[in-house]
Amino acid sequence: MAVPKRKLSRANTRARRSQWKAEPPAQLVAARTPDGRTVMVPRRLVRAVERGLVTP
Repeated sequence: MAVPKRKLSRANTRARRSQWKAEPPAQLVAARTPDGRTVMVPRRLVRAVERGLVTP
């Protein structure tokens, strides 16, 4: 039979939450759009921007 999880104390909950750190946004790199502009986009979108599939 399933057993319910134990309740965490407020102190333990807050201590756990305090360890969470936000990550910086993805590294931005320069990419040229088909119309010649240079824009900064995440690395994973460079090819799409250069092809004109995504508008930054």
